[in-house]
Amino acid sequence: MSTNPTNVLASGIEIIGSIRFQNDMHIDGKIDGKIESDSGKVTIGEMADIKGDISAGEVHVYGHVTGNIRSGRCHLREQAVINGDITTTTLSMDEGAHLRGRAEIG
Repeated sequence: MSTNPTNVLASGIEIIGSIRFQNDMHIDGKIDGKIESDSGKVTIGEMADIKGDISAGEVHVYGHVTGNIRSGRCHLREQAVINGDITTTTLSMDEGAHLRGRAEIG
């Protein structure tokens, strides 16, 4: 039985620079830089504050992102605030999510 480990950046952690990962990542801290994964899933938690572009197979946003998102699947949760453009194959948004930018879907 093989499971994908989830990397966690807890609240209180601040990173200036790019992050590249393979499996899954959950971020609740502050990042000033790119977040990249070829096929992994990244969850931007409620406490997260991201300033930089995100590129991953799947992106779930609960917190704040200032930057562009490129993914296969993107889900904006109720409290998400995005300042930037989204390019994705599939986009879902909960009522209450805020997107200030363009979305290119398909």
